[in-house]
Amino acid sequence: MATRARERLLDTAEELFYADGIRAVGLERILTTSGVGRASFYRHFTGKDELVVAVLRRRDERWRQWLAERVAALGGGPLAVFDALAERFARADFRGCAFINTMIETADPESPAHQVAAEHKAKVTAYVEGLLRAHGVPDPATTAPQFVLLMDGATVTALRERTTEPADQARALARGLVPELSRSR
Repeated sequence: MATRARERLLDTAEELFYADGIRAVGLERILTTSGVGRASFYRHFTGKDELVVAVLRRRDERWRQWLAERVAALGGGPLAVFDALAERFARADFRGCAFINTMIETADPESPAHQVAAEHKAKVTAYVEGLLRAHGVPDPATTAPQFVLLMDGATVTALRERTTEPADQARALARGLVPELSRSR
């Protein structure tokens, strides 16, 4: 039962933080929505900050797993990251990147939440670098951050414009960065 309470807290907090923002969601709302009591909450977390970090770590694992699975299903090439993002952008519950949103809300780079968000971006960059390397792209260490810049820019633009088109635009720009990929996904 204790594990269920922890999972309910994590699920509820993740949903609320993503929908409304970390700062806008108070502990009372998380407790009420999750149905978990205050004493149970404090058995699992020392406070909201620790919950935020736990939510972000779990979301990081799930999001990167989702990306790898979708890229593989979409042909496995580096450009498929943009096709996967287009799928995300089309979802009714799309609210941008939870990690970019976190860095904006917790602007202090020393805060644990900001650090977890930055770690996520570093892991995504490493994943993209691996895709580029596997497809024989010259200098993947330089190109991967450029791809992630395009991914992040497409994400923010898709949120602003409420369309999947930024993923296609970013894909076209990425293809221009790496002509070797012009025939791949």
